[in-house]
Amino acid sequence: MAGLKEIRTRIASVKTTRQVTSAMKMVSAAKLKKAQDAIMQIRPYAEKLHEILTSLSASLENVEDSVYTQSREPKKVLLILVSSNRGLCGGFNSNITKKAVEVAKTKYEQQLQLGKLDFMCIGKQGARQLKHRGYKVVADENELFDALSFENVSRVAEECMKSFADKHYDRIELVYNQFKNAAVQVQAAEQFLPVEIEEDNDDGNYNFIYEPSKEHIIRELIPRSLKIQFYKALLDSNAAEHGARMTAMHQATDNATDLIGSLTLEYNKARQAAITGEILEIVSGAEALNG
Repeated sequence: MAGLKEIRTRIASVKTTRQVTSAMKMVSAAKLKKAQDAIMQIRPYAEKLHEILTSLSASLENVEDSVYTQSREPKKVLLILVSSNRGLCGGFNSNITKKAVEVAKTKYEQQLQLGKLDFMCIGKQGARQLKHRGYKVVADENELFDALSFENVSRVAEECMKSFADKHYDRIELVYNQFKNAAVQVQAAEQFLPVEIEEDNDDGNYNFIYEPSKEHIIRELIPRSLKIQFYKALLDSNAAEHGARMTAMHQATDNATDLIGSLTLEYNKARQAAITGEILEIVSGAEALNG
């Protein structure tokens, strides 16, 4: 059994750790509220924008003329991995990195073997894990999470759009954590470019007057929709990160509390055994003197 001093030291150490994890939990909870509000506000806008784009595209025959909708054989592919800059958030980073590797090995196995698959990382943790596994990381945009705004994200989205338009990449995909709630994150991989135009299944007959023309609106909507999609992915990942960290710190705080209870019980037993031993020594000494 460990000595009393050693147990006291361990108890003090665990209490300090519990204070840290409890503080981190509260900070993450405050950040989560702001991040959750941001993603909940943009989702309806992104969905409505996609709905309008789909509705207009279904009525046009030459929507494929847009450079961002041109589908071609994916000879070279870019996977954009969105993780976090900091750790201590459970399996948040490792799970999304595994998802990216899974997509690379299954969906783009041929491109991976030929060295035609690149990674762009947004988040230091994902970049570190990919490089450790030997994958090719051609760019990182870790500073986006330092000042997460539509303007900053739009710059990176435009660079990706230009890479596709210049035929440097034939397909670009986003791999990120979708925010469901504070305890649940869903690993998602969705195609960023080329834009997939879904068929409009709405049988309703509408007689809208468009000003300017449908073609002009489509040309304006597609780039805007892409930027919104990119921004939404980062907002999703940001909210999911804070939720994962809050949950991880909550579990760490609970584990520290349980450990303190176990150590306190062990300390009391050791202290009781020491006191009992001292009493036995005194009684034995007294009996020896009386004898």
